[in-house]
Amino acid sequence: MTGTPRRAVRLLLMAAASLCVLLPLLRGATTVGAITEFGVGRDAAVAAQLGSALAMLTALLVSGRLVDAWGWPRVLRRALGAMAAGGAVAVTAGHPWTYLAGRAAEDAGSAGVLIAALASVPVLNLPGRITRVIGGAVAGVAGVFVLGANVAVRIDTAAGWRLGESVVPAAAALLLLAALRLLPRDRLPRSGLRPGPRQAPVCGPGVAAAALLAVAGLELGPLRDWSDPLVGGLLGAAAVLFAACRARTALLARRRPGPAPPGVPARAAAGAITAGATLGFTQLALTAAVPVLLLQRGVTVAHVTLSMSGYGLGMLAAGLTARRWRLTPLTSSSLGLPLAAVGLASLHFLPAEAGRAALVAGAVAVLVGFGLVVAQIPYLAGFLAALPRQRRAAASALYPVAVLFGGVLAQTVPGSTALLTGEGDARALSTVLWVACGAVALVATVLGRPVVSLTVAAAAGLQHLLLVALAGGSVADRPGAATAALAVGAAMGLVAWSRRQQSERLARVRANEIALQQAVLHPIPARLGDLRLTGHYQPATAGTGVGGDFFEAVRTPHGTRLLIGDVRGKGLQAVQTVTDLLGCFRSQAHETADLGELAARLDRQLARLAAARGDEELFATALLLQHRDGIDQVEVVNCGHLAPLRVDPDGVRATPVPALLPLGLGALGLGPAPAPTPLALPGGSALLLHTDGLSEARNSSGEFYPLGERLSVLRAADPGRLITGLASDVRDWTHQLSDDIALIALTRA
Repeated sequence: MTGTPRRAVRLLLMAAASLCVLLPLLRGATTVGAITEFGVGRDAAVAAQLGSALAMLTALLVSGRLVDAWGWPRVLRRALGAMAAGGAVAVTAGHPWTYLAGRAAEDAGSAGVLIAALASVPVLNLPGRITRVIGGAVAGVAGVFVLGANVAVRIDTAAGWRLGESVVPAAAALLLLAALRLLPRDRLPRSGLRPGPRQAPVCGPGVAAAALLAVAGLELGPLRDWSDPLVGGLLGAAAVLFAACRARTALLARRRPGPAPPGVPARAAAGAITAGATLGFTQLALTAAVPVLLLQRGVTVAHVTLSMSGYGLGMLAAGLTARRWRLTPLTSSSLGLPLAAVGLASLHFLPAEAGRAALVAGAVAVLVGFGLVVAQIPYLAGFLAALPRQRRAAASALYPVAVLFGGVLAQTVPGSTALLTGEGDARALSTVLWVACGAVALVATVLGRPVVSLTVAAAAGLQHLLLVALAGGSVADRPGAATAALAVGAAMGLVAWSRRQQSERLARVRANEIALQQAVLHPIPARLGDLRLTGHYQPATAGTGVGGDFFEAVRTPHGTRLLIGDVRGKGLQAVQTVTDLLGCFRSQAHETADLGELAARLDRQLARLAAARGDEELFATALLLQHRDGIDQVEVVNCGHLAPLRVDPDGVRATPVPALLPLGLGALGLGPAPAPTPLALPGGSALLLHTDGLSEARNSSGEFYPLGERLSVLRAADPGRLITGLASDVRDWTHQLSDDIALIALTRA
């Protein structure tokens, strides 16, 4: 692609993809004129439909392999040539079978164009931009769809079917000239892109043959009869052949152990295939049902087409949404598919008056188009971005094949074929619409959030039942009442989705809070040396995880050492100070034998930090504690902090620990290191180390938490019970914490 503007190439690819969308629209408008001129009977029509489906499926599977071997530019040129040549044969045909053969070649060429366009996306774009690129391409194709749908309905009567069918091959020829000018002609080396000896193809000949047999059986079933031996034989042969291919693949994998080659990611492929099949299924159901519904109400063909153009407007909105916002597959499915299901359900309640029916049907088509396509884009983008380079194009064919299979499956719904031929009745309409609605709702439950789909269904159903109970069935079944019930369901679904999003966001915030807290404040071990410990930290501000309070407990060659304290200030600067102090303590606690000298080093570290920041008021209160194994006392250095409280079986008492100046004021570095104060720690007693966030917690009357009194009530010498009781009790005392709380309870084991 050196020397070729990428924007021009992208426009060429978008125009080629748009041609694939325009082809069935023009074909649908001109087929009647061609069949009338050639006198094509039912058998020939069945053969044409079957041949078109098989030609497209074969072209999809073969084109993927060819793109991997030759590169997408060469396949795109040949596919455009096939479209131009096939269309020319169909336009100039003088015999029905020549016409049908030209159509099949044109369909095969369009399939090749589609595969080349898909395979080019991950080549021309970085993975993170694929969603935006596909969104823009969908918006462009949707514009062509809207324009083409309204032109196609008039072209047959205005210019004749031959001129109408000449539009696509003429456009393909022009695009071929542009491709010859813009795209490189060099052939990619086969050795670099061919699968290695252990890389089984994405779709081998056996699986491809099984797919062709399955499509043939599914196409012939509704056209002939499901009890026809030919239909049963085709479907049975497809199932047997596919099972044999899978068994052979599993057997070869066992015989050749070793690391598996890069394959198609199963999760991404499953999502894209499911979404694509849903798109193909629903599109055909919509195309079969809506025109019949509108024609029954007296809507003209031109206005039917205008209503169906709403589907393209929905696609346009979905493409622009995906280009503007970064949608995830889960979010898009949770929002889009329930909206599409609501739209399909509302088609049962179209107004009887022609103008209103056309207007409502157009609005529904917009809703369905938006819902379906907005769910496709993230899945397709993720699928293309995750494909292995060696088999990218062959694997990318899975998505259009899924769309094709979805359309074929839709024709198996009772009444769908009759609707497509204009022979369907009200029962066929109802069956097709409800099956499509149920299928979309089921996929929404699988790919999206089940709670959203269930909320939509439950809210709409309850609203309908309420109307039946209060106003009667005749009122509840009116179009306005039914539409209102569905609108209530959709609104409740949006509320459920929003609530779920908020819950997940809060869960992520909480997880980040815990991760930050554990990264800065290491959890207090349950046991260190001869001490049993329990720690608790409660920040005053929810969602932060860490504040200005800190604690730590480490096992060193000099015994078990603990640190608890409170930094002046709040916010990120306080957290940075806490991190710096704890880092110093964790390193120096192992290197410094004297507890007083350790306090002096912390004092000097905080003084250096204050000087670096230019903050003359930076300080921290701290209490350092040390216990040597086998001794019934601890040593304490108190740097302006609250003295520990000792909880004995007979009561609570304050410990006589003199307080020095806080850390950071430089007092400990002026003379000799302070001497630790010994404190007795008899068996059955516990020491509580705490910050002022506990003792200064206020209730609604402004009264401080009565710590000594509440400890006397708790009378818990076990560290775990003591901390749990205090944490619960202070929450009951105050409606909102004004300061962080750090607690450590310890006792001799």
